[in-house]
Amino acid sequence: MSWWIWVLAGLALLALEFASSTMHIGFFAVGAFVVAMLVGLGMHLPLWAQLAIFTSVSILAFVFVRPILVRKLKLDFKPQVDTMIGESAMPLEDIGPAQIGKAEMRGTSWSARNVGETSLTRGQRCVVAGVEGIVLHIKAS
Repeated sequence: MSWWIWVLAGLALLALEFASSTMHIGFFAVGAFVVAMLVGLGMHLPLWAQLAIFTSVSILAFVFVRPILVRKLKLDFKPQVDTMIGESAMPLEDIGPAQIGKAEMRGTSWSARNVGETSLTRGQRCVVAGVEGIVLHIKAS
């Protein structure tokens, strides 16, 4: 294949990476650009060799470079919601059993579900029993 076909393939793969932002597809663009450079510099490679170089460079970049980039860009960050369990929260309104309302924890207003068997009154001290998404599960302490 001509070098410019590999460049177009690399640009298309980069466009897909920017659209998905998952840090997976871009490494195949690297493989396409490496083959484009080799063919563009005058190496006459058969198609099977070009595909082998594309595949091997892409996989090597994916396996060895991706973990470094993910760590440097902090893409592997997961919030520690388990650290919220057991903390104090305060309902900002009366919340009946199994109902949803608002509660304050760490100076921020949260959606909160009363998972206890008794009603919670505004200003009552509660404990966080769990977290589901952005909803705190609270009960009387």
